[in-house]
Amino acid sequence: MNAKERIARRVAQELSDGDVVNLGIGLPTQVANFLADDIQVTLQSENGFLGLGPLEEVNASLVNAGGQPCGILPGASIFDSCFSFSLIRGGHVDVCVLGGLQVDEQGNLANWMVPGKMVPGMGGAMDLVVGAKKVIIAMEHCAKSGEPKLLHRCHYPLTAVGKVSKVITEYAVFSFVNGEMILDEISDTITLDELRARTEANFRLSEHLKIVQPMEEQP
Repeated sequence: MNAKERIARRVAQELSDGDVVNLGIGLPTQVANFLADDIQVTLQSENGFLGLGPLEEVNASLVNAGGQPCGILPGASIFDSCFSFSLIRGGHVDVCVLGGLQVDEQGNLANWMVPGKMVPGMGGAMDLVVGAKKVIIAMEHCAKSGEPKLLHRCHYPLTAVGKVSKVITEYAVFSFVNGEMILDEISDTITLDELRARTEANFRLSEHLKIVQPMEEQP
């Protein structure tokens, strides 16, 4: 299991029975592969679906917000983007899971643009992080260059200010409470000193800090 799969599998543990969940493009879409059998969540896509399901047969008319073919479950709803964003902005999405370019120690998120590079646009991320009740950022701990992605302050253009609930990486789980970044879990594949070396942001240790094995190694 690679790093992205480990992250997606851990994110799936954060979802509860009955949740309406928006999965962002890229890594977050993999979360659907690891949903527990004993919970039922409703997947929402901002391009106009409520009730996405596993892909069984490619239909060119059914794609998610990232333009990837998707499935749809019995009883699902299809609607226009206007209604979709009314759901999002109206606070009817329980959890959104997004990728991140940078997150800082105050829970600010930058995930839509790298300065100097062409991008198609910000998508629905700005609406999702403000409208969803819980915002989970699923991302690899460092950039491909090795630079930290968890910073004192984001220096890419912000998507939202102070809206991140949790960050889940291949090494750790952080939560944000009252403007403070807290380490809740650390993988046993890395030491605390090594984690600090790969994390520019300041954080404190949870009183209930867990040291966990990679999930594929757990008994």
